[in-house]
Amino acid sequence: MKLLEIAQKLGAKLIGDGQIDIVKVANLKTASQNEISFLSDSRYKEVLESSKAGAVIVKEEDAPHVKSQALVLKDPYVGFAKVAQLLDTTPPVAVGVSQSAKVASTATLGENVALGENVVIMDGAVIGSNVQIAANCVIGPKAKIGSYTKIYPNVSIYHGVEIGEHCLIQSGTVIGGDGFGYANENGKWLKIPQTGTVKVGNFVEIGACTCIDRGALDDTIIEDNVIIDNLCQVAHNVHIGYGTAIAGGTVFAGSVTIGKFCIIGGTSVFNGHIKICDMVTISGMCMVMRSIDKPGVYSSGIPAQTNKEWRITASRVLHINDMYHKVNAMEKELKELKTLVAKFQEEDK
Repeated sequence: MKLLEIAQKLGAKLIGDGQIDIVKVANLKTASQNEISFLSDSRYKEVLESSKAGAVIVKEEDAPHVKSQALVLKDPYVGFAKVAQLLDTTPPVAVGVSQSAKVASTATLGENVALGENVVIMDGAVIGSNVQIAANCVIGPKAKIGSYTKIYPNVSIYHGVEIGEHCLIQSGTVIGGDGFGYANENGKWLKIPQTGTVKVGNFVEIGACTCIDRGALDDTIIEDNVIIDNLCQVAHNVHIGYGTAIAGGTVFAGSVTIGKFCIIGGTSVFNGHIKICDMVTISGMCMVMRSIDKPGVYSSGIPAQTNKEWRITASRVLHINDMYHKVNAMEKELKELKTLVAKFQEEDK
């Protein structure tokens, strides 16, 4: 694309030659003359002095330091994301309808649906227009897939699941599998049929090999504009609010409610039946055992140590209870001693 065209699509102020061709986005340090990069942190503006990028997206105050063309935006990182979309070369998930795809006679397909090899669309499923479904995916009975959604290979969408429009689901993900519901009768596990479903909103992205379980009675809900990374577990009846971002390996036990615009670090774990309010940030490897009702940043992970330091820390942790009782006893003795000293001082007067 011509740089001028990019500037117009971004609504950016152009400084320099708008007729140069831009072929891709690149790192500021390694970019070449036909590539575009960005600078979002002014602390690294010295990199601009040596950059060979054909154009750089910057804030107004950093524009004088650009040696080539500049696109000026309030938020260069957002500009970078939009340029990356404009110049995206990712191939379609599927093109046309493969001869090996199997579509039930009672299923409904919208216009321009693309189905890869060995895709199975089961009875009563409804597929919206311009949906792309890659090889080996299974869309279960009465499932609904909204328009413009893309589903990568080997994804399983169970019966009755509803996926919104403009969603992106990466390979190996399972949506609508049974929640972990059992009763125990004299040592024997009795399975409880999971009669709810999963409802995923619009503009949701779900990473590879993530599992989202269907509800036990009510539904598991993923609201609009949620992004979920790879290898996450979302148990039955979890509700994730609008605009929340969840990093890889995170696990939610059943019936957790996550508010809007939360940011959850990787490999965090959430206890069941708790509520997290809006605008909460959870650090990576956090163990969230109780509800959170105030916005802010919460942490519980233990930073890495040398093995020697960790062994010392671990051994001391085993004695915390004894130390607690000893400190309590010492505080009691100190309080009694202070009372006794105060008494003697009073008598001296």
